[in-house]
Amino acid sequence: MGSDEDKGLPPPPPVVPSNLVPEVEPIKKNTILPMARRGTGSKGQRIPLLTNHFKVNFNNANGHFFHYSVAITYEDGRPVEAKGIGRKILDKVQQTYQADLGSKHFAYDGEKTLFTVGALPSNKLDFSVVLEDAPSSRNNTGNGSPDESNDADRKRSRRPNQSKKFMVEISYAAKIPMQAIAAALQGKETDSLQDAIRVLDVILRQSAARQGCLLVRQSFFHNDAQNFVPIGGGVIGVRGFHSSFRTTQGGLSLNIDTSTTMVVQPGPVVDFLLANQNVKDPYSVDWNKAKRALKNLRVKVAPSNREYKISGLSEDRCKEQMFTLNSKNDTGEVVEAQTTVYEYFTEFRNIPLRYSGDFPCINVGKPKRPTYIPIEHCELVSLQRYTKSLSNLQRASLVEKSRQKPPERMNSLTTGLKNSNYNADLVLQESGVSIGSNFTQVEGRILPAPKLRVGNGEDFQPRNGRWNFNNKKLVEPTTVTRWAVVNFSARCDTNRLIPDLIRCGNMKGINVEPPYEVVFQENAQFRNAPPHIRVEKMFEQIQSKLPGKPKFLLCILAERKNSLVYGPWKKKNLSELGIVTQCIAPTPRINDQYLTNVLLKINAKLGGLNSLLAMERSQAMPAVTQVPTIIVGMDVSHGSPGQSDVPSVAAVVSSRQWPLISKYKACVRTQSRKVEMIDNLFKLVPNKEEKFVDEGIFRELLVDFYSSSQKRKPDHIIIFRDGVSESQFNQVLNIELDQMMQACKFLDETWNPKFTVIIAQKNHHTKFFQDKGPDNVPPGTIIDSKICHPRNNDFYLCAHAGMIGTTRPTHYHVLYDEIKFTTDDLQELVHSLSYVYQRSTTAISVVAPICYAHLAAAQMGTVMKFEDMSLSETSSSHGGITTSGAVPVPPMPKLNPEVASSMFFC
Repeated sequence: MGSDEDKGLPPPPPVVPSNLVPEVEPIKKNTILPMARRGTGSKGQRIPLLTNHFKVNFNNANGHFFHYSVAITYEDGRPVEAKGIGRKILDKVQQTYQADLGSKHFAYDGEKTLFTVGALPSNKLDFSVVLEDAPSSRNNTGNGSPDESNDADRKRSRRPNQSKKFMVEISYAAKIPMQAIAAALQGKETDSLQDAIRVLDVILRQSAARQGCLLVRQSFFHNDAQNFVPIGGGVIGVRGFHSSFRTTQGGLSLNIDTSTTMVVQPGPVVDFLLANQNVKDPYSVDWNKAKRALKNLRVKVAPSNREYKISGLSEDRCKEQMFTLNSKNDTGEVVEAQTTVYEYFTEFRNIPLRYSGDFPCINVGKPKRPTYIPIEHCELVSLQRYTKSLSNLQRASLVEKSRQKPPERMNSLTTGLKNSNYNADLVLQESGVSIGSNFTQVEGRILPAPKLRVGNGEDFQPRNGRWNFNNKKLVEPTTVTRWAVVNFSARCDTNRLIPDLIRCGNMKGINVEPPYEVVFQENAQFRNAPPHIRVEKMFEQIQSKLPGKPKFLLCILAERKNSLVYGPWKKKNLSELGIVTQCIAPTPRINDQYLTNVLLKINAKLGGLNSLLAMERSQAMPAVTQVPTIIVGMDVSHGSPGQSDVPSVAAVVSSRQWPLISKYKACVRTQSRKVEMIDNLFKLVPNKEEKFVDEGIFRELLVDFYSSSQKRKPDHIIIFRDGVSESQFNQVLNIELDQMMQACKFLDETWNPKFTVIIAQKNHHTKFFQDKGPDNVPPGTIIDSKICHPRNNDFYLCAHAGMIGTTRPTHYHVLYDEIKFTTDDLQELVHSLSYVYQRSTTAISVVAPICYAHLAAAQMGTVMKFEDMSLSETSSSHGGITTSGAVPVPPMPKLNPEVASSMFFC
């Protein structure tokens, strides 16, 4: 501290221990909030459209929703943990104590929250109810199959030992004014609005639960075989509906869309296992796998028709599995006898078993008190979610079978809304809410496609979101030199492939020189070796036969997807050696179109450009082409559901060689699993001289921009962020943007670049349909009025030509804009960035920088997956960056400097 600050101060505080690391807490900044809309765009040809938003009408502005907490316990005071039973208990409370409840109808979320329209007679109410045959262990999510009716409960009332008593306490928590809904209908948001919308969502979920639906977040699925599509492996895709209330400029609307989830194939357990393991008969079933697949699933057991949850399988076959049977002898004494499950069923109960004897029994008991049932008496209950990750074949099948053309989707939605019959719901009626039955009409605009530049200075305009390179040269072709072909046991005629590749390259202006004469074929003895050994052996061959390090390797793989060699191969080339590589898995008959697509990727990876926007070489958009501008794309990849210990992968790409906005560099790091905010954008670490240096992602990208753009710093920084929900917008602004601003200041205290931050969302349920005609909306269709956010600056864009199914628009949210773009200019920039994707000759559905970030995260994720596998073989823990109290995160292997600035991810 300076001496002038020491005058007249109180005594200094106690001495701080030397080992204490101070938290660097920057001066408290004002929280940045998303910006408001500045206006709507005007460019483009207008087009009338329909959207799957249905108008909400309301006539009870002075009422209140009352929020109550619900606590359900057993008689002895233990809380009820079982899911799904809550709805049955609350229904019983409502039937039994109607007068005490003032004849109010409930909106209950199935767990601890209940809403009513108007207050209950008292702030705290206690009830006790008895449920016959209470399924205390049922892992049901409030969506029991329709045949579990109260009728069945009444039939079982003859067994008094099966009935259970529950204590229910309902206590007042809060009051929510319905005025919030009235204000939303006029396009105004109030503090209570999200609470009021939550009540409406709970009402719809309850309505679906009462119809016996499976509820998955805001989607519901009916138990109707017409909606089931088998996708292989004992998994069934179920079509259902998503519904959520949205506030828009036009008021409040209900957004309804078709939705698909996966469930386990209902019916005999054996049939599921045969399909799941793809075997012909039960003798071929791997019972260890079966145990994992069946755990926690619910079965209906014959002949009692009762439901249980599977806790495991018996250790022995049904014919050999012993248990202790208690029975009375002639004198009435209870005697214990050891018997097998098979004998018990066939001899004691006279129930014949056709095939169960040779297989394990299903255990539906507790760990210390097993209850064994022969497998042929167990049927899997309908609508049980399948939560494991799907195979590529299953995923492809699900996508294909859940696609719907626009007219088909509109019919589904109209039918779905009609069948849901929301307006008959008593709680919705009490609240004065009704839902319209017509699609909302909106006006869109079709933006003209940007002009593209190819070789020989030729400019052209793409048509219908597509173009090709027939009779055209690439704008910046490269030379493919010092290269070789590597074949990992794939059937491929390389004698034909190589001359065809050279010929196609020359047609596009790429000078593909002849490769080294040898094609490196994998030695047959290593074909079944671990993947990293196969890669090492291949490189031993390459190094023994080539004069030096090759500049490019074309790698032929036998498997189209999920090749085990891919991760180690990429790691060896990109991280250790710095060699550009392209993997292909060709079909036996390769045509010129396939080879041209491969060449587009090779050209981009080697530093060339296939096409660029004509404006990149002109002054068409001053804010980007006249002022040094860096364009950034950010994405975080979290791995598939089944992988619990794989770290998340954060990828950030940035444009280079300004004024180009078609060339990008990527920086990829690992971070704690399932963490969405990128935490390494700005990262101070002490160097050898004990000075702090920034080792963050953003500094690396800024330095690359500077060195590739004639030593110029960017004055404009445009950030595109993928994969965050509305609830995380403030974090993007106050954590990620703040880190990027700090990185700039750390580089140069006097430098004040201007930032613009745009979020891209694909994971939403708004769709658009042509008012007149069965086709998808044309490419370039933009919507920025009526169904957009009442206050925030957002718009929907369908940049691509939807060839199959119904086009999914990208929802862009402009959160921050210091550059002060006009609405038309910003929308035009976003649209143009859908045309700079070097891998294809079509406009893509989301801006290219985000696609590149996605590709980079996915590619380095495969390297990481391989790292994870090889590390787990050798050690039990990972080193690397950690967050406080978190599991250590293995670091991402560093890219070799020779490829670090290339578009290796292309």
